Amino acid sequence: MNTNIIESTFIQITLKLLFVASLLVSSISCAQPDSDAGENKKTYAATVLITGANRGIGLELARQYSEAGWQVIGTARQPDRAMELANLNNARVVQLDVTDQDSVMRLVNELSGQSIDLLINNAGILPMMRSVANIDIDQFEYIVAVNSIGPVRVTQALLPNLRASQQKKIINITSNLGSITDNTGGGFYGYRESKAALNMFTRSLAAELRPEGFICIVIHPGWVQTDMGGANAPVPVQESATGIRSVVDSLAPEDSGKYWTFEGEQIPW
Repeated sequence: MNTNIIESTFIQITLKLLFVASLLVSSISCAQPDSDAGENKKTYAATVLITGANRGIGLELARQYSEAGWQVIGTARQPDRAMELANLNNARVVQLDVTDQDSVMRLVNELSGQSIDLLINNAGILPMMRSVANIDIDQFEYIVAVNSIGPVRVTQALLPNLRASQQKKIINITSNLGSITDNTGGGFYGYRESKAALNMFTRSLAAELRPEGFICIVIHPGWVQTDMGGANAPVPVQESATGIRSVVDSLAPEDSGKYWTFEGEQIPW
């Protein structure tokens, strides 16, 4: 047989074998789990921390973010009673009393090195004081401690965690009752003042942190069917939480420092 023919045949067979080998390697590679991708997914999964997440709007927000694949850190004053929160996927329950500095510092220590993409200061109370003559000063002070000072304390403490994140969003749950412009009916003493103070804190926070890429807003969740809002409230808790998430998802840098409703409208200060 001609030597050239033999060499040509040998080369063709060799090339075919190499091609088949490459196909086998490729198929084996595709069949293997992508451990690096899995690690990256875990590393960069967005994390939300929600205060007062054991009931009402906070619990529904935790549920929806959990279902969306977020890592959820939900706080409660009594974690052993936050069973619904604890049973959510990707949820972690942490003890926190926003009026107690020692409790806040324990939270900081527990979350050391944990980045937080989204902080939702949701914990709040609404005692009813309709006239100035009926104001209970101790109760007034406690409302301000929870609704105004609490978010300041938590935000300040978790700022390093937020700075280490990718999204850097701070959402403070306020109320339309905190609007000075819209206050034509009076009443709700303590609550109105506490939310107006929270609004001003958020405006200052937005101005200071804007150069770092933070987005800080206040949002009115509506009059919601919760223990606080009552059964006669017009807005189901699921609708409120869905609206809040929609607003948060659509925020751009120029929206920082604004006063929103859960329906995506702006409220006058």
